[in-house]
Amino acid sequence: GDMAKVYNRSRIQNGHGHPPSKVVYRTFVPYIKPQEYETIYAGFQSAISRYDCGQHCAPHNGGEPVCCTTRRAIPVTTVEEWKFLKSRTDLWHIYQPRTPAERKVKEDLPHNCRALECKGAAFCERENRALSCRTFPFFPYVTKGYEFAGLAYYWQFEELCWVVSNLQIVEQQFAREFVSTFELLFRRTPGELETFRDHSASMRRAFSRIKRTIPLIGRDGGYFEVIPGTGEIRPAKGEDFAKHGPYSNDER
Repeated sequence: GDMAKVYNRSRIQNGHGHPPSKVVYRTFVPYIKPQEYETIYAGFQSAISRYDCGQHCAPHNGGEPVCCTTRRAIPVTTVEEWKFLKSRTDLWHIYQPRTPAERKVKEDLPHNCRALECKGAAFCERENRALSCRTFPFFPYVTKGYEFAGLAYYWQFEELCWVVSNLQIVEQQFAREFVSTFELLFRRTPGELETFRDHSASMRRAFSRIKRTIPLIGRDGGYFEVIPGTGEIRPAKGEDFAKHGPYSNDER
């Protein structure tokens, strides 16, 4: 799908050992009317954790949470979600690229998408967060057989996002709301399932190259790991998952 191409371009610019680039993450929902986002947002309000994860990553990110600055990640919405947000808040504005690479990412977005920027973490209105904010750093992991198996993370952020190194702190209620929200989106827009199936395949290829299993939060709870070469999913312990970057020495 179009978004798989966007994901791939973003990932190419952000290999390990290189300065982190702007990474677009989003959910592509072309057939949902703007006013329907009120119900979608109402069903996905839970905090990712009882901890304030931004306090853990901000010291390593110039004082700002990783997911709250477009220097690290650019939220993208559909036109419909952007219309809904505009109708109820002035928190958001259209993102203006600062570099040729950023302009390229913006130009490559599907026609029905808008890259946005908010006023920053200090001005956050939790009820007016875009879906891409609510879901970060996770995307729905979809198997080769089109099964929505659970929550995988955007691996471009392994060394930046504290949550990625501490999956055991993710609240079950957050995971439940994540799953129910994407089940709704998959029912309404079947192409969305294909997009995340493609993205999950990209993650398997990436992890196969570095000979690592993929950590997974199960859709019904619990922790699992995906064997990237075969796609097999087997039980795992959350506390055994690897820690990355500046969080490598954190206590478990």
